[in-house]
Amino acid sequence: MGNNNAQQNKQEDDFKRAVRVLRQSKSAVNIQPVLGICYGKTKTSYLRGYMKVVGQSFWYLISNNEELYTDIIKPLGYRAKQHNDQFKRRKSKIINKFTFELLQEFCVDGEINWKKLVEFNSGNYMR
Repeated sequence: MGNNNAQQNKQEDDFKRAVRVLRQSKSAVNIQPVLGICYGKTKTSYLRGYMKVVGQSFWYLISNNEELYTDIIKPLGYRAKQHNDQFKRRKSKIINKFTFELLQEFCVDGEINWKKLVEFNSGNYMR
């Protein structure tokens, strides 16, 4: 049994347990477990005691706004770009720092001194 199947089985068990507990509490609430998936184009379906809601249908279910699934894309994309740009700047800075250190410590006239580099990386610690 694959990992995904194990997760689905556990989820179904959790749904069943939650429904059983709520019913035992004699709550007058109608109980419908829902598996909500943020993206995709699958029709809403009922599987083994729970409702599976995907994509636009999921966002509509939680917001009662038919356009929410597209309304949230632009701000998410903008924030992702901000983080991506910041990540690229930091990554470049670290690469430059490591390159500088490599050149300073392990290179002579632009060539890597492999013996020194391998000794640094793999030589005896207690020497």
